[in-house]
Amino acid sequence: MAHLSLSALLIRFLLGGLAVVACTIVAKKSGEKIGGIFSAFPAVYLAALLTIGLDFHGGQLISHSIMLSRGAIFCMAINILVALMAGYLLPKVGWKKGILQSLVCWFAVSAIVVMITSH
Repeated sequence: MAHLSLSALLIRFLLGGLAVVACTIVAKKSGEKIGGIFSAFPAVYLAALLTIGLDFHGGQLISHSIMLSRGAIFCMAINILVALMAGYLLPKVGWKKGILQSLVCWFAVSAIVVMITSH
């Protein structure tokens, strides 16, 4: 998406931030299992999908919505992999090293997926 309006970026920023705050509150009040489910809430994807109509119309809107949704599928699969890695690594190597190694895994897998799926 080469062109994004300032209003679309602000809405995405606010929705994403509010989703993180809401998920944190739910996690603190409901416990770790429900908190874990809410932590996987696709706030960025939904905010992007909701605001894409501010910048695109007609065929471009449909095209960008499809592209965004396809990317979200890959990202959600990568997030599952990283959550599994973190669940394994954090108890084994500690939370600092576990998070760092999980982020490195996320970056490496994401870069590979981008290279494979780029046309």
